[in-house]
Amino acid sequence: MITALFGSLESGIIYALMALGVYLSFRILDFPDLTVDGSFVTGGAVAASMIITGVHPLTATLAAILAGFLAGCVTGVLHTKGKINPLLSGILMMIALYSINLRIMGRANVSLLNEGTIFKDLALFWESSGLESFIPISWSIIIVMALVTLSMKFLVDLFLKTEIGLAIRATGDNQRMIRSLSANTDWLIILGLGISNALVALSGAFIAQYNGFSDIGLGVGMIVIGLASVIIGEALFGTKTIVRTTFAVIGGAIIYRIVVALALRVDFLETGDMKLITAVIVIFALVAPKVIENFREKKRRKQRHADQLANMQKDGERLA
Repeated sequence: MITALFGSLESGIIYALMALGVYLSFRILDFPDLTVDGSFVTGGAVAASMIITGVHPLTATLAAILAGFLAGCVTGVLHTKGKINPLLSGILMMIALYSINLRIMGRANVSLLNEGTIFKDLALFWESSGLESFIPISWSIIIVMALVTLSMKFLVDLFLKTEIGLAIRATGDNQRMIRSLSANTDWLIILGLGISNALVALSGAFIAQYNGFSDIGLGVGMIVIGLASVIIGEALFGTKTIVRTTFAVIGGAIIYRIVVALALRVDFLETGDMKLITAVIVIFALVAPKVIENFREKKRRKQRHADQLANMQKDGERLA
């Protein structure tokens, strides 16, 4: 159980990068971007393919970010310049990326078990620097990935507070209004989707190196996992400010992985039920807040009704 929870914490922090990307497209831009299922694999495919050719893992990871950014930009161009429906443009790019990812890898699966990865280099650094005597090497991935994820979170926060970031937020809220102020909404949407998918591809590159392989089916259902992380985080931690919301998204990704790990420990559930578990978690996260709010509203109505009756009784006593 402890091992499963520890592994869930590690993977949850990595998947949080993908959840941040989904948050940017779905919440900030209000764009249902299904490119995520393809760009996640693109990140892993680019990183894995470059690593097996001898490229340094860090360079390969940076290339994966660029590939994800370009994929998101193409989706944005299809929507803004091609006038294609947002949902359909994402689907088209996701389908195209399936073949592109196969081309990049050359086959359906690329193994990294005998190759150097960021996490293997990290373990070697941990041992050689003497950090192992203070902090167990098993904690190295969690500590370093937490720093990376939080750094990306703060960069996203800072970006959304810049003039361009505020314009992107305004575009997601009301395109007509921001366009009336002479802002180029097409460019803002393209940029926003590019950054969103760059974060998704970064997560995919890390996951491929963490798992020790890149697979063409790695991104199936990834958009649902990202949405689950965003919804769970917002429901549990709130959305009062951008800083708080991005923290909530990271927390939601970690909690999602832990819940899935615990669910798979149930005797009658199997690994193949993971998609069903994800669907149930998302349904619960969507329905629970509304049920709780309805319950609170009924409670408030009863209280108001009780107060009105009490006031009427007091008025009646005064008149008597």
